[in-house]
Amino acid sequence: MALTKSKKQDIFSNVEDIVTSSKSVVFVNFHKLPVSESTKVRRELKNNGITYVVAKKTITKKVLEKKGLKGTMPELPGELALAYSSDLIAPAREIYRFQKEMDKRISILGGIFDGVLQSKEEMIAIAAIPSQKVLYGMFVNLINSPIQGFAVALNAIAEKKQ
Repeated sequence: MALTKSKKQDIFSNVEDIVTSSKSVVFVNFHKLPVSESTKVRRELKNNGITYVVAKKTITKKVLEKKGLKGTMPELPGELALAYSSDLIAPAREIYRFQKEMDKRISILGGIFDGVLQSKEEMIAIAAIPSQKVLYGMFVNLINSPIQGFAVALNAIAEKKQ
């Protein structure tokens, strides 16, 4: 059934709000994803603070052209969904995790990262960035490492003198 002009306008304004208000948007292809797995994806994304919305490609392209974002518009084959959040990395990381788990029945097509259009490869590279808590742990370990090495060396010297 064809959409009415007012319904298309509502979808256009919804996609425009998503692109404007979100720090990160991932374009998702879910072409061969069964309904049961789609429901699982939506539920897990929602639990992680990520919104997942199915969008029409033509309307999404018109919104992106209107916004005039920097970067190159990625190819959008298959069905299109938008995963977005106020967190910069979380949408890409979670969709990439599903891409690996579900044998590529769901995949990243590209996205918008901090107001710039990104290709598929760039969004996958962004998805590989660890979470903020993991980065904090890595930083603390980096700072602690020289101190720990110094303490081990002092202990070895003390044992040698005894």
